Amino acid sequence: VGWAVHGFTHVDAPRHMLPDGQTTSDLSLDNVVGSAAVVDLTGIEPHSEISAEHLQAAGSHIEPNDIVVTKTAWDTIESPKTPEFWTRAPYMSREAAEWLLSKKIKAIAFDFPQDYPIRKLLVDEVDPISEFVTHDVLLRNNITLIEYICNTASLTKDRVDFYALPLKILDSDGAPARVIAIQ
Repeated sequence: VGWAVHGFTHVDAPRHMLPDGQTTSDLSLDNVVGSAAVVDLTGIEPHSEISAEHLQAAGSHIEPNDIVVTKTAWDTIESPKTPEFWTRAPYMSREAAEWLLSKKIKAIAFDFPQDYPIRKLLVDEVDPISEFVTHDVLLRNNITLIEYICNTASLTKDRVDFYALPLKILDSDGAPARVIAIQ
């Protein structure tokens, strides 16, 4: 029996990018639990690139060592059960990922498929890893990725207490996670 460690809501550990990086069994809860800045990107159009300028405008309250929670409310626009959730999603630019890196965050949670090439995986096209910009820029620099969260439309404050609780799968590069935010 195998685990789908990168499907549905999950945590990516640095091992996903770095052969000697931390695994999910190595990650401290401090990496995925704590104060979070909610970056409201609602209104971003389908197929749109999220730029550093978008993040600067919506994320001025991000502090060092924060977890960032993206709020596109994408699951209210396209159902995660449809191909359109994946193929019409907004996506992060390399400059946006670099801007987040400069903010010295510890983790980021995405409510949409954040790297443009993810949509191509549905048709078995695999781009070079450098095109998966959040993985290449953030995860490669030990910023934990929490992917495919939902219900961000219900977040009404710009700061929340955030808890991502991954299964401790021995030496895995990812793990399913239960994620909650308390306002």
